[in-house]
Amino acid sequence: MATVLTTSELQTILVEAFPGNRVPTVESVADEYVLVSMPVDDQHGRPGGTLSGPTMMMLADTAAWMAILSRIGPVLLSVTTSLHIDFLRKPALRDVMARARVLKLGRKLAVVDVELFSRGETDLVAKAQVTYALPSEPDGR
Repeated sequence: MATVLTTSELQTILVEAFPGNRVPTVESVADEYVLVSMPVDDQHGRPGGTLSGPTMMMLADTAAWMAILSRIGPVLLSVTTSLHIDFLRKPALRDVMARARVLKLGRKLAVVDVELFSRGETDLVAKAQVTYALPSEPDGR
């Protein structure tokens, strides 16, 4: 699948969609995947010095949305209908990365596979599958 939005276009959408919030960074866009990162600090932790599950779920959802928009353009009313995540190992409390790959892009639904890992590591800390509903109107704005 070819991309239709660039890294900077996706980042602009993310910043404008959540004004005043600290949002993840779209690091790269390729035909196969979108890579999104999030700086982590103590507010994202939980007891035991590990990254919280809600933080990883937010990043998985955001990465999936960016992967879909990279293929279909700025259809902002695409919404999450399902998010399943498996936490695989205890992540360090440091920047987390999400690599999102669109598995299916239909007329009404998109399914995205998301791999999460700590920056500088190759072992996955979590794996998610996210399904989005796509709006009926082509512009979806």
